[in-house]
Amino acid sequence: MRELTISLNAKAETPLYEQIYHYIKQDIQEHKILAGEKLPSSRALSRYLEVSRSTVDLAYDQLLSEGYVESVPCKGYYACRIEGLYHLKTGEDGGEIAPKTEEKHWKYDFTPNGIDLDSFPYGVWRKITRNVLLDDRKELFQLGDPKGEWELRETISRYLHQARGVNCRPEQVVLGAGNDYLMMLISAILGKRRLAMESPTYKHAYGIFEKMGFQLCTVPVDASGMRVEELTASGADVAYVMPSHQYPLGIVMPIKRRLELLKWAAEKPERYLIEDDYDSEFRYRGKPIPALQGVDRTGKVIYIGTFSKSIAPAIRISYLVLPEPLLATCEPELQRFSSTVSRIDQMILNSFLKEGHYERHLNRMRAIYGHKQEILVDELKQLSGVCTIRGEDAGVHLLLEFSDDWTEAELIRRAEAVHIRVYPLSEYSIDGADSGAGQGATILLGYATMTEEELAQAARSLTEVWR
Repeated sequence: MRELTISLNAKAETPLYEQIYHYIKQDIQEHKILAGEKLPSSRALSRYLEVSRSTVDLAYDQLLSEGYVESVPCKGYYACRIEGLYHLKTGEDGGEIAPKTEEKHWKYDFTPNGIDLDSFPYGVWRKITRNVLLDDRKELFQLGDPKGEWELRETISRYLHQARGVNCRPEQVVLGAGNDYLMMLISAILGKRRLAMESPTYKHAYGIFEKMGFQLCTVPVDASGMRVEELTASGADVAYVMPSHQYPLGIVMPIKRRLELLKWAAEKPERYLIEDDYDSEFRYRGKPIPALQGVDRTGKVIYIGTFSKSIAPAIRISYLVLPEPLLATCEPELQRFSSTVSRIDQMILNSFLKEGHYERHLNRMRAIYGHKQEILVDELKQLSGVCTIRGEDAGVHLLLEFSDDWTEAELIRRAEAVHIRVYPLSEYSIDGADSGAGQGATILLGYATMTEEELAQAARSLTEVWR
């Protein structure tokens, strides 16, 4: 039953029953009281508000007559469903505030950030969860190691060495609830530095670092990634890069540029590289590209990885690999923070990795995403004279680069006309910096969240309005 905390003013000109009536009416209009929700009885509400029962009855009678509530015999009063009704709030100047504009309805959404949740291994995850909780392991409900459970850190270090060429010990691995937390942790470890980011880039990370007090600057990219000459000229002593699959351009950084970055970092003791390896598991042509950290010989790379893209965003388990020299100096700082990941979730993930479920899941997802991409690319071939497809070798999105005759605004407008949401590359540019994407307008199309049938239908609609 819904409780109503109503502040009544006995000295006001408005009668008490009207004050009760207006309060309940407004809550129903603003959906604070949901349709079908039971209201207190007149006896209970009068006792709680310390007014006569007849006062409450008058308020309920008015609500009944206007159709805001209904009375069910022997059960009480219930809020009615009010379709299409909105309430105009009053602003500070006495004027009415218009209701919020309804969000656009998208028939298809090419978001580059989602994953295919239909393919999540629910049965396996449920079984492992049961097994972890089968024994009464009271210690799992206590705070654990601030850096995360040793077993999981050991498993992750072995996996990273095997799959990504990362050289690390379990002591170097720090677990956190998502990359946002790890970026805040990096801020605590490094202090307020001047940090360079690629443009275009992952703007969410840019926002986090900005909030953490870093002095941010942008460095343009070319076909090989971040330009080292411009990085040096920027005066930054920390650089955030995505060498295995730059987001959003999909650039794979060649070894020559990687070595140039490592040389830049090694020139001064305060310089570091933050390597974000967010979706390296999904590569469809050739072997996975080894991590930049694997060729670092001077301890200058801070490596970030996550299971959000490969398993599910709600898993909320990401990890840092700190270089040995930095670990030695920041260990006391790390002990100040409690672990942000449930120990139970850590043990579930540890079993998922050790028992081979993760590898099988990745193999399955590569096949699913690879097939989805083939369907999308095949449909988009009809636009071969209009645009060029780029970035299809890895990840879960690709880019369409159009000729000079097109603008991103026009492409988006035509897609919206058929209720399809697409994403312009300009959204990922910082302060209008050079996108490095070439001359024409560029659109991002993510293909993870839609079914194969939806992808085919959406792509056909796009080719019709863009061709």
